[in-house]
Amino acid sequence: MLYEISCREKNRGKFIAIEGPEGCGKSTQVRELARYLSDRGFPVVVTREPGGTPFSEKIRNILLADSAEYVSPLAELFLYLASRAQHVMNLIVPSLKTGKVVITDRFSVATFAYQGYGRGIPLKLIKKLNGLSSEGLEPDLTIVVDADSAGGLKRAARVKGKYDRLEKAGLNFHRRVRRGYLELAKKSPGRIKVVKRQSTVTKTQELIRRLVDRCLSGT
Repeated sequence: MLYEISCREKNRGKFIAIEGPEGCGKSTQVRELARYLSDRGFPVVVTREPGGTPFSEKIRNILLADSAEYVSPLAELFLYLASRAQHVMNLIVPSLKTGKVVITDRFSVATFAYQGYGRGIPLKLIKKLNGLSSEGLEPDLTIVVDADSAGGLKRAARVKGKYDRLEKAGLNFHRRVRRGYLELAKKSPGRIKVVKRQSTVTKTQELIRRLVDRCLSGT
């Protein structure tokens, strides 16, 4: 192990991942949750994947930029995992060891959903490689904000004004990703919770806060 951190370690912080298909509003929910916890006195670190550190952000730029060259699913997977290895070692673990609540916009469940269900890479292979890149670290709580794929892609385009490389993968790809998220949640109901995107940001945030409050209180 390059580093060790246990969920039973004294003063260890909490690790929360907000996930979901494109356009579900997860990034907004991350910001709202961070504000909520900060107002309650929790030391909060907000990060994202791919990204989170200067080196990982450079990998993010490669992954999301348009490419005239075909990007193989394995090359894409390795880049995501390289970003995660750097992210975990240089930001997430040090923050948890100092008692902070780390909120990340995507983490390992996204890799299973996008590169597994979306790209078709065997889940067993992803599990093995992800275990190496993350040193076995998993969020204390993963919340999937669920939303219709077609509507989500339209919302993403409105917000950004354009699609990135992943968003251009096509509706069928994104439907597979969404199905992957829901199937992964069914397989791990104690670790992955699904919150349906509500009619307002506030209503969705209320559902997320209930789950996070229970996680932080240990109930």
